[in-house]
Amino acid sequence: MLEPTKGHAHPPSLPLETHEGIAPVAVTGEWLAAHLVSDSLRGTILRVALPAVASSLLMTLFSSVDAFWVGTRIGAAGLAAVSTSLFWIWMIISLAEMVGVGLTAVAARRHGERRGEEASRLAGDTLIFSVLLGTAVAIVGTHQLHALFALMHTPPEVTALGSTYLVTYLLGTPLIYGFFAVDAAFRASGDTKTPFVLLLASVAVTLVLDPALMLGLGPFPRLGIAGAAIATISTRGAAFLMGLVIASRRKIVRFGRLQLGAIWSVCRVGLPTAVTGITFSLIYIFLTRTTTRFGTPALAALGIGHRVESWLFMIGVGFGAATAAIVGQNLGAGRADRAERAGWMATGFCTLLGVVAFALELTFPRQFASLFTNDAAVIAESVKYLRIAAISQLAVCAEIVLEGALGGAGDTVPPMLTSTALTAARIPLAGWAANRWGSAGIWWVISLTAMGRGLAMAALWRRGGWKRRSV
Repeated sequence: MLEPTKGHAHPPSLPLETHEGIAPVAVTGEWLAAHLVSDSLRGTILRVALPAVASSLLMTLFSSVDAFWVGTRIGAAGLAAVSTSLFWIWMIISLAEMVGVGLTAVAARRHGERRGEEASRLAGDTLIFSVLLGTAVAIVGTHQLHALFALMHTPPEVTALGSTYLVTYLLGTPLIYGFFAVDAAFRASGDTKTPFVLLLASVAVTLVLDPALMLGLGPFPRLGIAGAAIATISTRGAAFLMGLVIASRRKIVRFGRLQLGAIWSVCRVGLPTAVTGITFSLIYIFLTRTTTRFGTPALAALGIGHRVESWLFMIGVGFGAATAAIVGQNLGAGRADRAERAGWMATGFCTLLGVVAFALELTFPRQFASLFTNDAAVIAESVKYLRIAAISQLAVCAEIVLEGALGGAGDTVPPMLTSTALTAARIPLAGWAANRWGSAGIWWVISLTAMGRGLAMAALWRRGGWKRRSV
């Protein structure tokens, strides 16, 4: 076992506790860090990844239910409005991921080095910065709202609904950014169970709140699509506030005088991931201009496709977040070989589910589409999308998990350049393919470039340059 670093106090351990069948909260601090670098690797991955996967799936469950209410009560224009708003929301979330990825990598490395107090101070400084950054994003976004939809050339009814949805979402951005920082602080320490319990409680409430606010059930006002946005930001906002209290009590997050150098170290590691996400969003915004040529059904089908695919995608996000913590702590402990095996093993576990997703999307596309709409034109276009996109499910886990693993190692520039180049190729390729094969050409371009990103991340992980990164 590694010797503690002199001059750094060990944070107190917490007792394991079960309550009404909920999995026990993991012990945080140096004890857990030691187990992440010494226990059976397969067991470690599953123990850390499964709560992270469950947390991601809780968010996916909520977003899918949200899409169900929007699609069945507001209609195809509502689905298209949420879909086009999501491209800007991805950009907003990408900046939050700069904080999440950077804090996970740097704080996990400090935990692996047995410098827990330094990791907790880093988390506190980053959390304050993230809330301020979220506030700035909300102010800029609300002032540029009309320009955002004008850039996509969306139909008038989609623009009106989308503007209402997006401006409501923007108001909750500071809470969402705070959630990303708290979530990263827990994960960096190796505790993925607490974020899961927090989301379980908040999603349970918002699953009820979503239709109540949209439809005006009981004492709630009828807010339509704005109610869907309020319920969405409430999920992460509530998890943020509860998580902040718990993290402060456990001293996973400590506050003091802001250390700008520490914040910069987090941003430096996370910035390439943020640039990748922002570029991805911009590419989809321009891709929407091509998709708009085929009307509201194509825009709605794009949204339905994303909702169906989000189940596997978010499983990959969960495995990737857990793998980032394992990789970071093992590199900090000088176990690069174990970190490499963790990346491949987590990718393998996730890809098994990718095979299942491939089979389901290929076999039951109409049933999936019918969950979100009863519009015949939207269903027909969604079936086309899902059948073409099914093949990409075989490679998506390699992309997401290994990109998370590379982020945990602090090696974020090569994935940024590789992913951005492949995604940017969609703009000219989609225009060319749409002219030859209609909307199906766009769907094929999306699917094949997604496969390319997965293969590229596998090549970067195999090359091993990430082993020499220092953070």
